[in-house]
Amino acid sequence: MPGSRRIPVMASLLLLRHGQIEANRKGLWHGSTDSPLTWRGRRQVRRTARHIAAAYGDLKAIYTSPLTRCRQTAAAVEAETGYQAIPLQTLSEYAIGEWEGLAFRHLAETHDFVGRARADLHFAPPGGETLAQVSERVVAALREIHDHHQGEQVLIVGHGAAFAVALGSVLDGDPARWVDYPIANCSLTELVLSPSPYVNFFNSTQHL
Repeated sequence: MPGSRRIPVMASLLLLRHGQIEANRKGLWHGSTDSPLTWRGRRQVRRTARHIAAAYGDLKAIYTSPLTRCRQTAAAVEAETGYQAIPLQTLSEYAIGEWEGLAFRHLAETHDFVGRARADLHFAPPGGETLAQVSERVVAALREIHDHHQGEQVLIVGHGAAFAVALGSVLDGDPARWVDYPIANCSLTELVLSPSPYVNFFNSTQHL
């Protein structure tokens, strides 16, 4: 039937990146740095929340990173669906320590951050995480949620880099493939982990 949705048999993880923050607009890295949504970000999450409530009536739970931008995004969906979001520290963004707040251009030209992280999964910026650590904790969180919600669809509100690392890990077996999964603000990606990981759709922003 045109427009009908597939009924999930295994747990279906609907990944939602948070709405825009000022650092996104300025091209700065905000991993563990906590920051609120911009006006545009708040508008994005309202539209996204209405879309989720209308299109995903079989949603059973919401999980979120504890950072403000994700809590604000999740709150909009809470208001539309009635579900209370469950915060998980393991869903937090890729933290890069002393390099937090630097421009992506500066990270590339001065530190070759992405190149070094991809070349050595155990490389960490000063005071930050390794790519391997991000992969381990985020994939573990996704698998735990998946196993707890067999046959159900759940929403997971998180971050662009953390989700990208997880997708590279579960789809390609390589966290370094995170660069192949650019994820826009308030985009939706549907991930199924078993019997073999796949995505039904990736980085969908049509609702915006």
